[in-house]
Parts: sequence; structure tokens; C-alpha cells
Amino acid sequence: MTKSNTIVVTSFLFAVLAAMGGAAVLKGGLYIGRHEGDTMHLMQIVFRMADGQVPHLDFMTPIGALAFWPIAVLVKAGMGIGMAVLWSQVIMAVLFSPAIIWLARTRLSPVLGAMFGLFVLVLLLALVHGESQRSISMSMHYNRLAWAAAFIAIVTALIPPKTGRGTVDGVIVGAMICVMVMIKMTYFVSFAAPILLALFLTGQKRAIVVGLITGLVIAGAITLFTGLEFWFAYAQDLLTVAGSEVRSAPGEKLSAVMGAPAYIGGSLAVVAGVIFLRQAGVETGGLVLLLLIPGFFYVTYQNFGNDPQWLLLLAVLLLALREDVGEIVNGWGWNMRDALGAVAVAALALTAPSFFNLAYSPFRHMNVVEADYAPIMSRGGIHRDLQGLDLRVNRVDARVALDGVVAGLEPYENRDEQPTFMGETIPNCTVELGLPIIFEAMVRDLEDAGLADGRSLFAADLFSSHWLFGDLEPMENGAPWYYGGLPGIEDADYLLVPLCPVAQDLQALILTAFEEREVPIEATEIRRTELYILYELG
Repeated sequence: MTKSNTIVVTSFLFAVLAAMGGAAVLKGGLYIGRHEGDTMHLMQIVFRMADGQVPHLDFMTPIGALAFWPIAVLVKAGMGIGMAVLWSQVIMAVLFSPAIIWLARTRLSPVLGAMFGLFVLVLLLALVHGESQRSISMSMHYNRLAWAAAFIAIVTALIPPKTGRGTVDGVIVGAMICVMVMIKMTYFVSFAAPILLALFLTGQKRAIVVGLITGLVIAGAITLFTGLEFWFAYAQDLLTVAGSEVRSAPGEKLSAVMGAPAYIGGSLAVVAGVIFLRQAGVETGGLVLLLLIPGFFYVTYQNFGNDPQWLLLLAVLLLALREDVGEIVNGWGWNMRDALGAVAVAALALTAPSFFNLAYSPFRHMNVVEADYAPIMSRGGIHRDLQGLDLRVNRVDARVALDGVVAGLEPYENRDEQPTFMGETIPNCTVELGLPIIFEAMVRDLEDAGLADGRSLFAADLFSSHWLFGDLEPMENGAPWYYGGLPGIEDADYLLVPLCPVAQDLQALILTAFEEREVPIEATEIRRTELYILYELG
């Protein structure tokens, strides 16, 4: 790419960054439309990190520290968490920009470089995780960041540079692989081997050496600050979740992610891309793309919503690899250059609803009506800049069973068994709206009864987020999101059993695990309301 073209592409990318980032931060707060539970999960981790705690060592989570660290740094500096989330995305986009521009200049045509940069920046700056549901949500924001890192590393490895000796390329690959490790290990496990093989097959041996050195330096720096035990604790959290019956996979089955109606088009497109690359004589590209397919499927399977963001990358790779394809015709008489272009267009068409949802989410966010929203934490002070739809924050809806309760409705035989604890059966009920106000009501009641006062509690539910809402403390070694077992129970002063939990099946698992614990903990009921039963642990 010539110098003038580089300037044009760079200007375009910074215009995208300014438009999307500006639209987000100029709103003055973060206004989400759904996933309040996921948001409270993010808040728990950010506040704990801002307080000096280290993920995996001080609390359990399978998500890497880098997913939350930029937000925590800004919160620690005095920023409200809503604005901290928005500004952290802008900062990460700025930090990623030199690598994006380098790849566009050294490997891609001006149009393709601009398109690739647009895709990566949209992933970094969006205010929704994908799909076609338009509500603003910061749920799984880390998946977008990890996809952006994977896009950059894969393009660096598979598309050899037209200029340069590989030093910068190695630094980029090493850094991006470390980003994947420190955000979500699934991406590293899925893509590290194909990236290394692509570097070798494309002759980027210097980049391999520099990449390994870069990775070791970054890992060494992390170890210096956190200690060697950090890595063991991280591995233990990952193994716990991988073996958990609760959250090992959050969506469709793997076979569905490959072949269900919503995904079969993308699966056929990537397989066609591999075939056409091989027929076009681009054997390295075809082989590496083939090896990337299991990772594409597995990461999509592991991500809630099962959104195949890799289709954007597929289009870029096919368009880049076809540039050196001549007038080659396969056995059916198809021009391979045209065939690769057609598959790339098909991939873009398949992912268009998700991409455009990502791309204009900051502009939707800028135009939300603030009067329709309420703070997630009404007593949050500066953190009241994180708000949710009023009807989802303050309106409480629950799902209850009518069969077996209402006259004339016989009990449904295959309904999940109701939780029991200490000889008592918990009513069949799950909360669907109003999580923040329910948590706040429980905590206010505890405070009024003189039972808060810096104590910690283990909630028999998906979340133990109550400490966000008042005078409680988080449990040492607790889990912001329940993945199994009883993490943090040794530090808890109370066991709180919601009478209408978020997930009653998980409540049943927790209560069973508590009663069957090898080292029993005495639980004495000390308070009962219409919302919860509280047991003191001794």
C-alpha cells in the first residue's frame, strides 16, 4: 500500500473510532436494555479489582483479568463504572489501532485494509455482543475484545507481509495471543496452533521467534506482579468450569452450532472456501483455514448467543488470499478468483444482521430516552451512571407454576423437582424482571434488622451480588457467577435462600451440595421474609 493510500485508510479508521467512540461517551453514562444479571457480574469483578483484588487468587472466575482490568483502572481513578466501561473500550480501540494500520499497510489492499480495520474497530467499540437483538448490553463484552485480538493475530500469520522483516509482526502476534490468554482461554486453545503453523508455512520464521519472546516477556511481567500461583489459580478456575454441569456450555449444542438452520450457511461457506482455495492452488491458505474451522465452531459454541463472528474474518481472508490467484478454472469450469469472491460475499451476507447491530449500537445508545431508565444501584453515588430500563430494574415479574396449585390443573409429572433444604420445600418460582430492586430490597431489610454491618453472605442462586447494594462485604474466594460447588462458603457469615431465585435448578444444586458437604457447616435460621430465608453459618 502506498503512503497516500495508508493515510487515506488511517484517516478512515480514525473517523470510525471517533464516530463510534464519541457517540458512546458523549451520552454521559451507560444505559443498558437487558442482561442486568450479567451487568452485576461485571460490576462485582470490576469493584473487587479496583479494590486491589486479583482474579483467580481472590475470587473465582474463568474470565481473564484483562477483560476487566481497563475498566477497574478507571474506576479506581474515580470514574463512575458506566463511563469507565465506555472509555475502556475507546482506550482499547486506540491501543489496537497501530496493529490494525500496520496490517493494512503491509498486507492488504486499501479497500480490504479499510474493511478489515472497520470490522475490528466495530468489535471493539460496539455496545452489544452481536446477534440481531437491538437492546444495548455489555454482556460478554470480553468476547468482542478476544475476537478482535484473534482477527489481528490470524491475519498477521496467514497473510504474509509485502514489506518488512517480521519483527513488528512477531510483536503483534505475541501480544495478541497474550490478549487472548488474558481474556478468555478458549480463544487461545482454539487458535494458537493454527496461527503458529500459518507463520511457519508462510515463511515468517523471524515473526515466530519474536512472537515467542514477546509472549514470554508479557507472561513474565504478569507473573512478576501476580506471582506464579496466579497461573495455577487461573488453570484451576478453568478446569472447574470445564467440568461443571452448570456452565460448561451456555447455549446450543456443538452439533447445532455447526449444522442448525441458523448456522449451516456459514458452515457450508467456510468449507467451500477451503475447497476453492485448494483448487486455486492456495494450499497454505486452504490448509490453515481448514485447521481454523474447529476453533471457529468451538469458540462460537462456548459463547452465549452462539454468534459466528468469524464470518467477518472468513470474508477478509478469502478476499486477501484471492489477490494472487490467476485465471484458474476448476473441473466444473468455475473461475476460482470469482468463486472465492462469491463465498466472501456470502459470508458477509450471512453475518450482516449481527455486524450492523454491532456497528450502529453506539448511535442507538446515544439516542435513548434517559427518562425511561433507572440506576442499577440507586445508592451507587458516582456509579449511578450505569442505568437499566426502568421496567427491568424496578418492575418485578416472576414465573410460577400453576399446575398442581390451581384447582383443575393436575401437576405436570416431568417438572424439575423443587429444591428442599433442612426439611423444607422451596416454592416453585423464578424471577424474570427486577433483579436490582429485589437485591436492594433484601439488603435494605438486612440493614434494618441490623444483620448487615459488613457481613458477607452466600446466596443460593446464580448470583451473590447483594453486597453491591448496601453494607455487606463480598466473600473471600467467592464467585461472582455460580459455576458449581460452594466457592467462598468458608468466609460467609450467612446463607441466603431466595424464595424466588434467578435459577431454581441451580438453587437445588447449591442446597444439596451444602447439605452433603464433607465438612458440615451448621446453619441456623435467623430471619424469614416473603423474599428470602436467612441462615447464620457457624
